[in-house]
Amino acid sequence: MTVSTSARRARVRVTGAASTAVRPVLEAQRRPARVLAAFPAGVYLEVRTEAEPSVIAVITGEATRLPNSVLLAGPLPAVTVGDEASVGDRVIDLGPLSLSVRRWWDPAPPLGRLDPALLDDGLPKDPPGAGLAGNGAVDMLASSCAKGWLLGAVTAAEQLVGLGPGLTPSGDDVLAGLLVTLRHLGVAAGCGRAVWLADWLAATVTFDARTRTTPISATLLHCAARGEASPEVIAVLRGVAGRQPLEPALRRQPLEPALRRQALESALRRLHRLGHTSGADLAQGIAIGVAAVRSLSGAR
Repeated sequence: MTVSTSARRARVRVTGAASTAVRPVLEAQRRPARVLAAFPAGVYLEVRTEAEPSVIAVITGEATRLPNSVLLAGPLPAVTVGDEASVGDRVIDLGPLSLSVRRWWDPAPPLGRLDPALLDDGLPKDPPGAGLAGNGAVDMLASSCAKGWLLGAVTAAEQLVGLGPGLTPSGDDVLAGLLVTLRHLGVAAGCGRAVWLADWLAATVTFDARTRTTPISATLLHCAARGEASPEVIAVLRGVAGRQPLEPALRRQPLEPALRRQALESALRRLHRLGHTSGADLAQGIAIGVAAVRSLSGAR
């Protein structure tokens, strides 16, 4: 990290590692952006583009690594809403910060092939802390996905987009967890009906997401539609599939039953720590997706 000074304000130059989800926006021509929100550990930037994701999270290692994140190699200088910003040519200029992207990370690592009958189906359908526990649309979404009933699933999904308060409403988090699960586990289990359902639901929830929910949540729905998620979500899916949680050389190897349950429970605890209800809402969506993949693949 280097710091240069000018007559007006110190300039902080750092490098970072960006999610491949935001690569098209970062490598495009330079565009103006605005600061949506600023926190000590991260800043949300909305880029003026029709492409998605249109919101980029610039974060330190202390923040949740969302699938639209760029992780700083150094500290985040003081940034406020209203600071000038631009994104493009692999550079983010943000207030006093000039961030050059040097590396990339994958927000959608594949699970490898698996037997759907071996998926862990013990996830609670109404996890503690879920913002929409007992909601009729969530129940309809779960039953429709398990049956492969497209009309019911789409109808329920449309009711859930933007439902709830906060930067990422509970309805969006449930849908994001479901979309990522259907796509990852559907592909890994060779369940074409689950992938087909994921495609239709993705088209439904992203069609007019920008007008129905917050900019940040709309971007995360677009990421989830492609199977892109935070490491906490991916870790739960790996636990459900019985995969090694961390070691790259062992990621495709199965776990013994006791270690499998331990890895899944540990991943769920980390997921539940996200946000006020976001972790629980994502877990609820994952549970719906796991049940659907098992049902649609004929697993017993």
